[in-house]
Amino acid sequence: MTRRVFALIGAIAVLAAVSAFTVAYRAGLAAMDAELGQSLILTRRAIETEIERFRALPDVAGEDVRIGRALRSPGSETAVQAANRYLETISQRAGATDLYLLDAAGTAIAASNWATDKSFVGNNYAFRPYFSDAMANDRGRFYAIGVTTGKPGYFLATRVGSGETLGVMVVKIDLKPMEATWQSAGVATAIADRDGIVFLSGVPDWLYRPLSVLSEDALDRLRRLRTYDGVDITGAARLLSDPPSADIMLLPGVGGAALRGTSTTIEADGWQLISAKPLAPVIVSALLWAFGAALVATAATGLAMIVNQRRQLIQLRLRQGVLLEARVAERTRELAQEVEARRKTEADLRATQESLVHTEKMAALGRMSAAIVHEMSQPLAALEATLAAAEMSGDADKTRTRIGRARNLILRMQRTTKHLKSFSKKEQNLRTLTDLNKVAENALDLVEPRSKATAIKPVFVPSSDAVLAMAGPVRLEQVCLNLLLNALDAVEGRQGACVSVETGNDGVQVWLAVSDNGPGIAPDDLGRVTEPFYSTKIGGEGLGLGLSISQAIVTEFGGRLEIVSQPGEGTRVTVLLPAAAALGEAAE
Repeated sequence: MTRRVFALIGAIAVLAAVSAFTVAYRAGLAAMDAELGQSLILTRRAIETEIERFRALPDVAGEDVRIGRALRSPGSETAVQAANRYLETISQRAGATDLYLLDAAGTAIAASNWATDKSFVGNNYAFRPYFSDAMANDRGRFYAIGVTTGKPGYFLATRVGSGETLGVMVVKIDLKPMEATWQSAGVATAIADRDGIVFLSGVPDWLYRPLSVLSEDALDRLRRLRTYDGVDITGAARLLSDPPSADIMLLPGVGGAALRGTSTTIEADGWQLISAKPLAPVIVSALLWAFGAALVATAATGLAMIVNQRRQLIQLRLRQGVLLEARVAERTRELAQEVEARRKTEADLRATQESLVHTEKMAALGRMSAAIVHEMSQPLAALEATLAAAEMSGDADKTRTRIGRARNLILRMQRTTKHLKSFSKKEQNLRTLTDLNKVAENALDLVEPRSKATAIKPVFVPSSDAVLAMAGPVRLEQVCLNLLLNALDAVEGRQGACVSVETGNDGVQVWLAVSDNGPGIAPDDLGRVTEPFYSTKIGGEGLGLGLSISQAIVTEFGGRLEIVSQPGEGTRVTVLLPAAAALGEAAE
């Protein structure tokens, strides 16, 4: 019997553990896939933004007269030297790795690195797809390891010149800093080309490895184009043991740990962007749920069995009690008549007693009726007199004052509702003449509930001159609101806390500054506070996108975000925008 009980408890515990593990594991995978999807969106946007930042550089550089002279007179040392120095200057100021000019045959005639031992000048790059694509379709783009420098980069090319002076302007972009960021953050993110070869990776072991087995055509094309010059692609082991299912793949991690990854396509180049996370936390979490479910099932089953045993014991004792009562009934049967007579007598006595008690209660109620009526009528009369006096003695001035206060409260609620409705609307990407004083006032109204909660009222010092800029007012309100909320968070709970808003105009630019006397920002953090997802707040408050989004909005309007902070003294964040008057003069 005992073995059967333990076997049953074990079977129920195993069933509960398996069910809990399955549900928890699937839920963990779903949550992980959702997080990976969000990570892919943000990473793809960052990559596209970094590339598009240099997209116009070859076009702009190719329009310069020095480039045209170099194309027309490639043998002229004066023309070529002028083009070299021009490309060197433009490359340094734009932050590009290299910038160089190819003639119609694909030979470099001028380059920004002309003075280095890795100069492109004189080398022929006609075998690169970016050259042939640019000559045929005006533009070309290609990622590869440089055959001259040995350093990988992304090449953007544009056809320049016309007629017999055709050429191709090429800019080389270094994407390795993005890879270094992934590696330092421990993020398993990678980019594979259209052949499935990983060329950027946050996991060093993935670099220059194919996702699956490469075809002979792909290998021949890679050798012909010298895409990964100096790297043994044919000897690299593939990353995926099985083909991915619905963009879900299983990848090797550090130390052999399994990673679950998902991917998306960057359409412009046919690249595959991969993001992965370790499966171990999901498995551990599912195992903990399974262990907990097994414990609960074991405890519940044991408790149910204990309750069942107690019920059986109680039923046994009840049966024994019935038998004992039957024996007592047999022994007392002879006294039944006497007991019945006594019961009848006692019943008659109780009936008589109850009748007397009821009669006495009715009499007492009759005696108390007058007192009850008096007790009810007296407060009713007093209530009637009070209402009549209130009706006859109305004070018109007080009534008007109270109505005025009620109207003021209604107007205040309408004003707040108007601000909230305006702020929640999706603003079109249009620039209008915007008053920074009005932007600051609206943001202060929106932040008022937060300032009341912290008992800190921001001080507004508006400019006496007009503070006008061509921008989007709602988006500027969002920037000001972000800065105010950050300032209130910084000074919350501090003695002598102070937050101020100031606007100004010097004729060339206008500004809106938010200052606080909080703890300030450490010098090591000051240069990174505008990075996405970087936050100095403890406890994971925010990503850390507030300042990043604010900087993007201000930059879109032709301005900049200036942050000055001293640890222990406070922080001042200034939004600088071109003045509307200055823009008008420039247009004239």
